[in-house]
Amino acid sequence: MGLEYLKTYHRGKYIKLLLDGKLNEHLHEVDIQCYGRLELLVEQMKSEAGITEELNATDQMNNVRSSVEEIVLIELIHV
Repeated sequence: MGLEYLKTYHRGKYIKLLLDGKLNEHLHEVDIQCYGRLELLVEQMKSEAGITEELNATDQMNNVRSSVEEIVLIELIHV
């Protein structure tokens, strides 16, 4: 997803990273940041919403995860 975003909206940065041989490294770093941020936000939102382990598999947890994924996309991919 990050690759397509770079190609479409940040073509110059994409080409520079590609020519410098740093594209995969950059994408890997962004991926690590995304997953770290995702885990942190999910835990924070679960705590705020009072979601326990018993409720973890419910629609409420799915809603939290969807919301967090949107936040991470905006914060880290669409910058």
